[in-house]
Amino acid sequence: MRFVALIILIFFTSIRVDAQTNIAYKDSIEAITKQVYFYKNSGEYEKALKAIERGLQIAASTDNIESIVDFYNLSARLNLQYDKPVNPEIYLKEAREVLGLYKYNDGRATTAILEAYLAAKTQNIEKTETLINEALETVDYNDKSLLNVVLFFQGLCYKELKEYDKAKSIFQKMIPPDHKYEKDFLLAATQLSLANIYANSKNYESANILLDNVLRTAARHKFPKILLGTNLLKYQIAEDNNDHFAALLYFKKADSLKQKYFSPDILRKQNEAAFTNEAQFLNNVIARMSQDEIEQQQKVNISKLTSVLSSALLIIISLLTISLYRNNQIKFKTNDLLLKKNKELQLAKEEAERAMRAKGQFLSTVSHELRTPLYAVTGLTHLLLDEDPKPSQKEHLKSLKFSGEYLLDFINDILQINKIDANKLVAEKIIFDLKKTLEDVAYSLRQTAKENKNTIVLNVDENIPKKLIGDPLKLSQILINLVGNALKFTENGKVIVNAQLVSTSASTHKVHFEVNDEGIGISEEMQKNIFESFSQGSIQINRKYGGTGLGLTIVKSLLSLFNSDIQVRSEIGMGSSFFFDLNFDLPDASEIIEVEAEELEEAVLKDLNFLVVEDNKINQVITKKMLAKKGINADVADNGYDAITLAKENDYDLILMDIHMPGISGLKATEEIRKFNATIPIIALTALTIDESAEDFFSYGCNDVITKPFKPDVFYKIIGNAIAKTSNHV
Repeated sequence: MRFVALIILIFFTSIRVDAQTNIAYKDSIEAITKQVYFYKNSGEYEKALKAIERGLQIAASTDNIESIVDFYNLSARLNLQYDKPVNPEIYLKEAREVLGLYKYNDGRATTAILEAYLAAKTQNIEKTETLINEALETVDYNDKSLLNVVLFFQGLCYKELKEYDKAKSIFQKMIPPDHKYEKDFLLAATQLSLANIYANSKNYESANILLDNVLRTAARHKFPKILLGTNLLKYQIAEDNNDHFAALLYFKKADSLKQKYFSPDILRKQNEAAFTNEAQFLNNVIARMSQDEIEQQQKVNISKLTSVLSSALLIIISLLTISLYRNNQIKFKTNDLLLKKNKELQLAKEEAERAMRAKGQFLSTVSHELRTPLYAVTGLTHLLLDEDPKPSQKEHLKSLKFSGEYLLDFINDILQINKIDANKLVAEKIIFDLKKTLEDVAYSLRQTAKENKNTIVLNVDENIPKKLIGDPLKLSQILINLVGNALKFTENGKVIVNAQLVSTSASTHKVHFEVNDEGIGISEEMQKNIFESFSQGSIQINRKYGGTGLGLTIVKSLLSLFNSDIQVRSEIGMGSSFFFDLNFDLPDASEIIEVEAEELEEAVLKDLNFLVVEDNKINQVITKKMLAKKGINADVADNGYDAITLAKENDYDLILMDIHMPGISGLKATEEIRKFNATIPIIALTALTIDESAEDFFSYGCNDVITKPFKPDVFYKIIGNAIAKTSNHV
């Protein structure tokens, strides 16, 4: 009896160890698979190859057949995506060999659709259709990641066969695609393929809308292959439209991408790695075939031993049956308890989801309500600045304008943070004047400085170029917090803001920023916690100087977006110095010319007739006055119904459409207007909420979107571009 008990103990121990080992290997394969997709899509071909090799080794060591097939298919996709000399068919052929011995429908569906794509590239229509049908019959429609890959390559197959209507239908239904590892890449690749189809049929407007979306996605996630294809298609469209200036710009961007990611030296190294990988792959196949022969012989020997152990196993199984019966009685009771706990957890989960939805709705409502009065503040400030105010008033109005725009962008950041899957702040890259940005910060804080009899001194290195590429808003937020703190803790002194050029290269300038004050200083002990939320050093400081203690925390978070960090030097009674470094790109001369050229587009606005659809009376007055500044005549509609009537009865050059109105919404009104007028530019005026996106407005027929409250220069630029595009079409 003791012998039988010992055998049972060894049996269960081995099962537990095997289970734990399998979980560890599964996690490892999961991580490697994620790496392969990342390297594949971010232009790192050689790293992707090495990750696949590592994954195959782990999968083979654990006899994980499904993972082996997945990595074969990934090898084929990698070489298809990079147009490598290694034939993807060798990987797909090996995958077919394995699938002939094991049933794995997901792997079979992927292999079939990749083989279909290869057949389509050789214009073998019959074979392509057969393999597409095999993939669609095998794919699990509940597995969104696999289904989207199959549909994507099905669309590519029809595109290769020049059956563009079929391809377009598939790509349109896919958007937005869903995938466990490459959702954003599939979205960009699908939109680029669809844009190619539109461009092929000379529908350049639709193609450009898609390409602008692709550029944003590909630039944010760094997809070099997609960026190159997008800029080349932009170049082709510009050439076809005889827009040689734009064509040259996109050609230069494409050439820059080629030099960075697809230079002859990089391609040579990739090809060498590809050939080495192919040789290693074939050697592994041969070695595995030899190993299979040895294992077959071992199985014959093992079968003899198995027959001997069968009798012993029967005895063990009988004993286990009795034990399992008892365990089942215990499990029934345990299951009842688990069901009860699961119901409690489900209720808690639903309550948490309701709370999150309530939070999102609250932020949407608050941000929307803040925008309405803020629109009046920024609009009226702009109008007052244009009405030749007194010099003393002009200074205050400039500070008010800058502060209003800062508050607007701050509200936008709050809204961004709470957007699902897109709620992370990102550093923008736009052309701006660093010296003007610093002067704007000083203007906005001049009144604060006067309260404590302080002065703000700007020292800007003359070697810093006038125009840089960076994020002026977030830089302003950082400096406003630092300079504001310095002014708060300083009396009868100076706050000095230094901007010093540290190093330069062909395209990048590194600038050192430092904010020095003559205030109370910070002890060494306080410096350890000063960047934590709600930290102000002591209760006495909080009572005397006020504030939330969030300023330096916000500064630290914003600098992390630029891969930078804030540092401090200070002694009690000797003032403080906060400093950090930022890297800025240099704009091309063509980009600066393009920005200046866009400003000239306002000349096309004079003597035009617009329809302003707006239910808020103050907003009506402000918008009409801003249009009048450019010589534009405007009629006003208080609601969507009036807008439809006026659009039918009058010939307008452009419609500014508010979205949120009583009665019917601006989107519904736009949809109705498009039924009888498909050409007039309609620009949406909206305070974007968490649930809205620009794509929603385009789907209803809007040509562009202006977010309220808007900056005047952005407002004039967008309507000028819309009018210019209409004139070009005419």
